[in-house]
Amino acid sequence: MTSTRAALLAALTAVAALCSLLLHVPRAQAAAGLEEVTGFGSNPGALKMYRYVPDGLPAGRPVVVVLHGCTQNAAGYGPGSGWTELAERWGFSVVVPEQQAANNLNKCFNWFQTGDSSRGQGEAASIAQMVDRQLADVSGDPARVQVTGLSAGGAMTSVMMAAYPEKFRAGGVVAGLPYGCAQAAGSPYVCMYVGATQTPRQWGDRVRAARPGYAGPWPRLTVLHGSADTTVKPVNMGDLVEQWTDVHGADQAADVSDTVGGHPHQEFHGPDGTAVVETYSITGMGHGQPVDPGSADTQCGTAGPYLLDVDLCAAYRMGKAWGLGQGPGVRGTCAAGRLSLCGGLRDPAVA
Repeated sequence: MTSTRAALLAALTAVAALCSLLLHVPRAQAAAGLEEVTGFGSNPGALKMYRYVPDGLPAGRPVVVVLHGCTQNAAGYGPGSGWTELAERWGFSVVVPEQQAANNLNKCFNWFQTGDSSRGQGEAASIAQMVDRQLADVSGDPARVQVTGLSAGGAMTSVMMAAYPEKFRAGGVVAGLPYGCAQAAGSPYVCMYVGATQTPRQWGDRVRAARPGYAGPWPRLTVLHGSADTTVKPVNMGDLVEQWTDVHGADQAADVSDTVGGHPHQEFHGPDGTAVVETYSITGMGHGQPVDPGSADTQCGTAGPYLLDVDLCAAYRMGKAWGLGQGPGVRGTCAAGRLSLCGGLRDPAVA
């Protein structure tokens, strides 16, 4: 009898321990699963589509398109960057396109190829089709679709903002490049390592030419770039500022200059006083996506190759700028007039 009770007690203890582990699964692990979606369109760019949709997600929620960098994949970058974790926390869905080695041996999105970076063609058209499929499947809000990416994915983010501005409310470029940079510099490598010599108007004209006749509104932009990046030089962040301030009719003088998490941060406001471009220069960081692993509200992501723990999570900062953390039952607050605190991109559900 004593041995039976001891065995029962041991079994109950084991079950309790297992339940404790399940109840305390880190949010990044809980949000790690992606679903592949097929048949989303003609897919001229021959990409794969993956997505993350939190259980019980109501209709009318935002969508974020997340584009990985070279050598990465959807399963690693979607959760590793923190985006699926935030989707679970804040209530939105995530689309994670994946490049195929048949298109690019290093699995880079072909941001530098005209056939993949033009409206209605190649990889850009495939990503646009994924957006349409996701909105239909989850009854998402077409007015609250954002796009972001790292490195080649960041450059492809610029492509999507320029070629399909009507689809995206905002974009986030991490260690990426301005639209048309490879053509302006004559080579993608010159663009990456040196930059292209263009005036703000010339940069803006490249965007306007990508969607002829489009009069706006244009997506707003957040840029994060490491000050020690030797793969995509930080000059590209300055070129992105010139490009998108010109598109928005703003000047190139920062209206806000401060620090966030110890890193220089700037905002550039449009003619109506609303922030249209925001930048973070991550001091001492090389080439990669800023993450800040942990359980605090401001933390997200998992450190790994090109996912760099710098005590600032890029996904969190972008998500707050886009108002993703606002709405009934969502933690966080907004301060009017600040893009970094949701100003100008405030969730319409919030009074």
